[in-house]
Amino acid sequence: MESNKRTKIGRVVSDKMDKTVVVAVDSRKKHPLYRKSYKYTTKYKSHDAKGECKLGDAVKIVESRPISKEKRWRVLEIIGRDMTAGVELKDETEALIAMDEKKK
Repeated sequence: MESNKRTKIGRVVSDKMDKTVVVAVDSRKKHPLYRKSYKYTTKYKSHDAKGECKLGDAVKIVESRPISKEKRWRVLEIIGRDMTAGVELKDETEALIAMDEKKK
């Protein structure tokens, strides 16, 4: 069955609300005059009924009816989990060390 609802893939950047996650979706756009492409990020508040999404997860969201003042999307599925989600890094050196450890 063909669905006419829009879907987007993004990363969870906040899971502090009850049954709501904030999903950052990266997109590319081309400048109208200079024709250089650039990346921009849009944040969507999405309904997570089961509360399964955690910080850093890759998720697929789908357009839905308005659920609240700012929620118009809901989480369709969790695509991937992030293992370093709960770790807050102090500077770039720690980030590089964490990336090296993740590769091993």
